[in-house]
Amino acid sequence: MDSATSSTGDITSQVLEQENQERSTLAILLDKYLGKNDRILAQKTWMGSTEAYIGSVTLEWLDSRVRFASQLPLFRQKFDEKTGNVVRDSDTIDDIQQRPLDWSRQAPLAQYLAARVAHKFPAVLVVISPDWVDNPNATEWDENKRATKSAVDFNALDKEGKVGLLDVSPGVSIFALDGQHRLMGIQGLMELIKTGKLQCYNKVKKASGGVITVDDLLEEYELEFSYLQNLAYEQIGIEFIPAVVKGETRDEAKRRIRSIFVHVNLMAVRLSKGQLALLDEDNGFSIVARKVAVSHPLLRDDSRVNWDSPTVAAKATVLTTLQALQDMSERYLGYKFKNWKSSDKKNLIPMRPEDDELEIGIKYFQELFDYLASLPSYQRLAEGEKTPQLRRFSFEKPKGEGNMLFRPVGQVAIAQALGILVFQKNFSLEEIFPKLISFDVDDGFSNMDRPSSLWYSVLYDPNKKRVLVSGRDLAARLIVYILGGIKDKFERAELRRELAEARTIEDRAIGFKGKFVAPKEVGLPRILAKKFVC
Repeated sequence: MDSATSSTGDITSQVLEQENQERSTLAILLDKYLGKNDRILAQKTWMGSTEAYIGSVTLEWLDSRVRFASQLPLFRQKFDEKTGNVVRDSDTIDDIQQRPLDWSRQAPLAQYLAARVAHKFPAVLVVISPDWVDNPNATEWDENKRATKSAVDFNALDKEGKVGLLDVSPGVSIFALDGQHRLMGIQGLMELIKTGKLQCYNKVKKASGGVITVDDLLEEYELEFSYLQNLAYEQIGIEFIPAVVKGETRDEAKRRIRSIFVHVNLMAVRLSKGQLALLDEDNGFSIVARKVAVSHPLLRDDSRVNWDSPTVAAKATVLTTLQALQDMSERYLGYKFKNWKSSDKKNLIPMRPEDDELEIGIKYFQELFDYLASLPSYQRLAEGEKTPQLRRFSFEKPKGEGNMLFRPVGQVAIAQALGILVFQKNFSLEEIFPKLISFDVDDGFSNMDRPSSLWYSVLYDPNKKRVLVSGRDLAARLIVYILGGIKDKFERAELRRELAEARTIEDRAIGFKGKFVAPKEVGLPRILAKKFVC
């Protein structure tokens, strides 16, 4: 080895050694400063005129330090202890910076964190507010009531002032501006870990639906308690903005914070139910609905599924919606795969079914659509008829047939009825569908806007001249009845009473011939006779 090569090697070693020493020194310094809960390593960012500081904290820290805006000293006299919300009145309306808390979301969010291994919450946007911000007489306000400094105490560690330590000592209030329900879920998780139970609430924090216990979670999701405990030390992103920046008055600062909150939420467009069904990888019924929607000839031909909206417009050429297919899947297969639903007793959210069970569910749902496709009404699509003319009511222009099979509410009702018959009463689709085909040939599904129809005042509202979604369960039970699935005479009497009640206006009912009759004169239709197919 010549001297030049040796010299180069020595220089390289020295550079590497120096880098290692610098790295070690930096690590020691960071450990020294970050070992305290009153400082957070953060990066300063700017967007427009808004300064922010981005870092990360543990779920435990977030639970202990971050509060809802309603809990700030500013609202102390107008704070509703029961709901955790600010009382809305003339004194507070200009100060409110958040939407009301919905406490019914806490238990599902806490369960999500506990039960889903691949869980993830987006970063929480918080406002940092030292004590002086809420003290109009503090020295930090000048004679014109403008702040002489920012509410953020940030000590930069680099020359450009981009990376440093953020003061989050106990004298600093921190509240969630965007992410208050994420905070609520994390608080619920920490309560579960610390106390072993979590009360379920309704929207206004009134106890409802029982209590979720750690034992329930461990048993239902096959978890270890040590796993739950370690969740407290997971990290979540957090972005701090100052409650006041230098030169602002207190009113200007509040307007800025409110404006940021509005625009953050305005830009974040919520997913529709159809979009959620499209993306859901945990709900077994959603998965089955998606698979059949893209594979079955009745649905995949000519773009017959609306993937986004939960409704179908009168002029729309689609047959159904993804949301309706998910509802059909749940109401048909729910009687077979009860474990796919959440447990009402324990208030637990369901987990993704095993792949082999999903395959069976897809097979059953595919078979259902094979039979549905055999109905004469759906056969007409193959002959060139369009869905709008089959869907529209008779008074619309152009005039339509008013066929319930082309309305999502009717599709869900028939799926629910068939689920009861097949999986609860042990009927077979093979024996059911010859009857339904005959019923369809006799226009049994059509003309739902006419008094002669079984679905008049059940799935069709004659007063408002529109679909009646609230009648879906009654429609499903009527289908079960006409297919011979209700034998009990008391159950039949109750069904007749409900049908008569649906067709009654004040003390008079609309008979099947279109004339007013006494409610007791409204009877049940005939049970469909067994049909033999050669």
